[in-house]
Amino acid sequence: QVQLVESGGGLVQAGGSLRLSCAGSGRTFSSFDMGWFRQAPGREREKVAEIYWSGGTSTYYVDSVKGRFTISRDNDKNTVYLQMNSLKPEDTAVYYCAAKSRYTSTYDYWGQGTQVTVSS
Repeated sequence: QVQLVESGGGLVQAGGSLRLSCAGSGRTFSSFDMGWFRQAPGREREKVAEIYWSGGTSTYYVDSVKGRFTISRDNDKNTVYLQMNSLKPEDTAVYYCAAKSRYTSTYDYWGQGTQVTVSS
């Protein structure tokens, strides 16, 4: 089992920044791929960013956040981050942290979510 707890959400004006954190516990954190997802009201959940167990440049970003968001991980602290810059109102959503084995394609472990609201 992996337990995930997100923090860092809040209300910010358009153009501002937020950093989300996701603290993991349980099984070996460094062996998991980690992802950030978001879900806005009335919309499907989408994967925003992903960082693979090997870290470094092994990352993925959805096109709408490329150049604005950065995912990173600190395996010593069992934490993954999402730095969000140049925020837009359309970034408003509940953001979820998730983890999966590097041998599978399905995210099995989820945090409770943190609300991000960007005002215009």
